Amino acid sequence: MHTYPTQAVILAGGQGTRLRPYTDDRPKPMVEIPGTGTPIIGHQLSWLAAEGVTDAVVSCGHLAEVLQEWLASADLPLNVTTVVETEPLGRGGGLKYAAARLPEPDQPWYASNGDIWTRFSLREMAAFHAERDAIATLALARPRIPWGAVETDAFGHITDFIESPPSPYLINAGVYVFSPTFTTLLPERGDHERTTFPGLARERRLAGYPLPHGAYWRAIDTAKDLTEAAKELGAHTGP
Repeated sequence: MHTYPTQAVILAGGQGTRLRPYTDDRPKPMVEIPGTGTPIIGHQLSWLAAEGVTDAVVSCGHLAEVLQEWLASADLPLNVTTVVETEPLGRGGGLKYAAARLPEPDQPWYASNGDIWTRFSLREMAAFHAERDAIATLALARPRIPWGAVETDAFGHITDFIESPPSPYLINAGVYVFSPTFTTLLPERGDHERTTFPGLARERRLAGYPLPHGAYWRAIDTAKDLTEAAKELGAHTGP
């Protein structure tokens, strides 16, 4: 019988420079998906609560007060604590700093980048993580290439054009399951993706969970991503 995590960290401190002018007066997770009236982090918190999470720690940075004010006034579906880095700690250091505020340090936890808009079963991912005895599990997405692709035959004739095909590579989808011991492996400052993750990979303690077929996933990184997300939302909710 798996015990599914009930706590999570959301990393919401990025500058969001590629989303300007939306991020001139708010941090990236506070940008609203057009047509929803809810910022990205609102969607994330609803998703986490639906997956059984009762406590979330939100790591703030750029324009932290805007995010904190929204969290204080919103009707949230779970308990939220915020932390603010007084100096840049890097992604790994920031994760460690936020994880120190989790209510149950001896239990597993989820983490998510603050600019991810997705829906899939976190409980299934947690079960996958437990079955592999992993210390960390990354959700893996296969994004669509933003350009049209061309297929050729062995002789060099073009045989087909494919609009925005899926990438041949899986990428880190920015959603994680961590065992309690993971926190101790994080650097005080610096990037865990260059230190902690490669070490765990060598020890075969790092797992990759491919997002289920048809699961919605998008990183909101540019204004174009916002437009695409709104279009996809319309397609999902249309008649």
